[in-house]
Amino acid sequence: MSSLVKPGSQAEMVGRLFLAVIVVIALPALPFGTYLIYPFVILTTWFHEMGHGLTAVAFGQDFQRLVIYPSGSGVAESLVSGDVSRITHAAIAAGGPLAPSFAGALLIIASAHARAWRPVLWMTAGAIVLSVAIYVRSTVGVIVLPLVAALLGLIAWRATSGFVRFTLQFLGVLGAMSMLRDFDYLFTERTVIAGRSMLSDTGQIEAALGLPHWVWAGLILGVSAIMIGASLRYALNERRLRAVPGHLPPNVVRFRRPPR
Repeated sequence: MSSLVKPGSQAEMVGRLFLAVIVVIALPALPFGTYLIYPFVILTTWFHEMGHGLTAVAFGQDFQRLVIYPSGSGVAESLVSGDVSRITHAAIAAGGPLAPSFAGALLIIASAHARAWRPVLWMTAGAIVLSVAIYVRSTVGVIVLPLVAALLGLIAWRATSGFVRFTLQFLGVLGAMSMLRDFDYLFTERTVIAGRSMLSDTGQIEAALGLPHWVWAGLILGVSAIMIGASLRYALNERRLRAVPGHLPPNVVRFRRPPR
């Protein structure tokens, strides 16, 4: 039986991305699905907290450690100088909620390039292992994240090309949809993590820059949507997906315009 869609076509790419969305949404509802998706929930928390930490590093501050709790929440602890600007405080706070969507967008873009599939999966696994060695300081993180990295490495090494691409799409969609999972958190000024009451990310931005926290929540969601939308537009570009034969058949004559 022949395929209903042409390999490499826009329809195939749409179908695969749609399948990734269905898996992300439906998996928690399946028997034992919560346990199956739990490592990837921890992964999205890793994206979020590494976003805080790496933003701090980018602004010249000291990212000290990353803690992930069994509930899936986490904290990135950075040593920030007392004389830094309000912009720096706000940027570090915004780096967390923006990071999963940014990472998801990059993974979706990478899924559109066959040569990048395995290298990007290897790099993702390597980044996880390196972060565990340097920053992660919690039992859940030290146990779960290396297992996720090992799984990604195994897929990059042994899986078929189609499954490698689907893994990138799955991770990209997971990162993209995490902004919906964190919707309530973004619109909350204060939150409780590990029994401690603290300002949420948007609450910290409000404290640094003014304007209500829900304004910053809406802005973060808007920027995330733009990043994901741009990555999908790129990945699903019909002209780029259209197959171009590397060598024309021998009975085809080429005509070239002579140089002027």
